[in-house]
Amino acid sequence: MAKVKVGLVQMSCVAGKQQNLDKAVAQVKAAAAAGAQIICLQELFTSLYFCDVEDYENFKLAEAIPGPSTDVLGSLAKELGVVIIASLFEKRTEGLYHNTTAVLDADGTYLGKYRKMHIPDDPAYYEKFYFTPGDLGYKVFKTKFATLGVLICWDQWYPEAARITSLMGAEILFYPTAIGWATSQDEATNTEQYNAWQTIQRSHAVANGVHVVSVNRVGFEQNGAMKFWGGSFVSNPFGSIVYKASHDEEEIKVIEIDTQLTDRYRTHWPFLRDRRIDSYQPITKRYIDEG
Repeated sequence: MAKVKVGLVQMSCVAGKQQNLDKAVAQVKAAAAAGAQIICLQELFTSLYFCDVEDYENFKLAEAIPGPSTDVLGSLAKELGVVIIASLFEKRTEGLYHNTTAVLDADGTYLGKYRKMHIPDDPAYYEKFYFTPGDLGYKVFKTKFATLGVLICWDQWYPEAARITSLMGAEILFYPTAIGWATSQDEATNTEQYNAWQTIQRSHAVANGVHVVSVNRVGFEQNGAMKFWGGSFVSNPFGSIVYKASHDEEEIKVIEIDTQLTDRYRTHWPFLRDRRIDSYQPITKRYIDEG
């Protein structure tokens, strides 16, 4: 299908896992009622963002994938005839956990999962304590409505991830996300950080000639110390913002995407044609020392 309606669910979360799942189900139903065919939920939507602390109790939030949440969402996808992109905390086995996104097709079929490749470790984002880096490589999912590429939050800063996923045939790049501002920060810093976050993802759209859909959470967490900045958005293949959510409110938005724009932009701005793949070997090095 050339034209597809994408639903973005930007929501706040609470401590109760079941409450968040129930809320997400209701939001998916609302997006589907508004015409969405592919619906993307934010990163780790079944819980508060727990990586602000290193606490062994938080491992109890994890689950198998496929498992309880994908069973619920798979049934929902089948009922509504929609594709669901669901970011979950995966327990692979005892002592081995991943930050993982599952994709459920419009007939309820579990198509597979992508495990987050880039794992941050910053104040209030202690993800290396919880998540083993992904080992499935970059992934695309051929759904009823489009071929999707899924990357997760910190992955969005890396052009290599977007490039590889695009070269694998992704027609749309989805980024489930959880990123926010410390409430102690000044407004100028907040603005600079959000602009950088949006700009790098728009650059992936331009460089690869594909739509980018980024879905972030919203609301105050960490006892009010962190405001997740929302600002979910859709970029067309040349970096133009088609839609941008607020920084404060929960929102459900459905945007029509024409995947045929990829051919037009890639033809008129042939970045893929002019790539010098024979010269890119140094990119596999951590750093290139002189002398």
